[in-house]
Amino acid sequence: MHTRKPDWLKVRLRGAEKLTEVKEMLKRLSLHTVCEEANCPNIIECFGRKTATFMILGRICTRNCTFCNVTKGHVQAVDPEEPSHVAQAVKELNLKHVVITSVTRDDLPDGGAGHFARVIEQIKELNKKIVIEVLIPDFQGEYEALAKVVRAKPEIINHNVETVPRLYPAVRPKALYQRSLELLKNVKEMDDSILTKSGIMLGLGEEEQEVIHVLHDLREVDCDLVTIGQYLAPSSKHHPVVEYIHPEIFERYKELGMEMGFKYVASSPLVRSSYHAEQVSELMIR
Repeated sequence: MHTRKPDWLKVRLRGAEKLTEVKEMLKRLSLHTVCEEANCPNIIECFGRKTATFMILGRICTRNCTFCNVTKGHVQAVDPEEPSHVAQAVKELNLKHVVITSVTRDDLPDGGAGHFARVIEQIKELNKKIVIEVLIPDFQGEYEALAKVVRAKPEIINHNVETVPRLYPAVRPKALYQRSLELLKNVKEMDDSILTKSGIMLGLGEEEQEVIHVLHDLREVDCDLVTIGQYLAPSSKHHPVVEYIHPEIFERYKELGMEMGFKYVASSPLVRSSYHAEQVSELMIR
């Protein structure tokens, strides 16, 4: 078991002067970011570029994934002002590409899908040229819930498979691998103009062939974009890091993914779902 981070996982501190400015704005608008909640290693760089992944539907998750740093427990009431607050933050940050994610809200009848749609609509009212990417939960496989998000027409719908199927009981005990694949497939069947995206973490104990199998599965459901990054345990109470994967392995997965037909593959140790997401929109949408 590796306990010491290798040199390639050391993050250079860039853009720290913008960190306080962005945090103050988020506090003023009562907004949360996954950057803060999940302890993302790229937070200083992204906040320094005035980019952030907004996390809607509160700070409390109804799932118990062992890799995630987001708080689990008793959920909060949904803030009806949140869609307009997110749109205001997008305006203040002058974003061209905005990423919206959420905790999983299995307590809500539609899993929060309608709230996602309202956020998308508020941003589009502000500026139709802004590229909107949503990173959504599985909505417990409810087709009509997903349809609410699709009808709001974000440019990218992301749903992470996170890990290989064999590790789901230990890593995502309330999730189903096939249900996640089905969601990505359904997006394309509902509206094939929307780009689909997914992501997987490495270092949880998966084997190379299992990772390749997941990439094949994602292409089978016509997933366009994929992110591959190193898992970093938020604390000793979370799933342990079994292995630190060498950057050369990430590069090999990137090459394999492009050969399989993905339109874009981001694969390196510090890659996260929305890291440099705006670069994708410049390549794929503009």
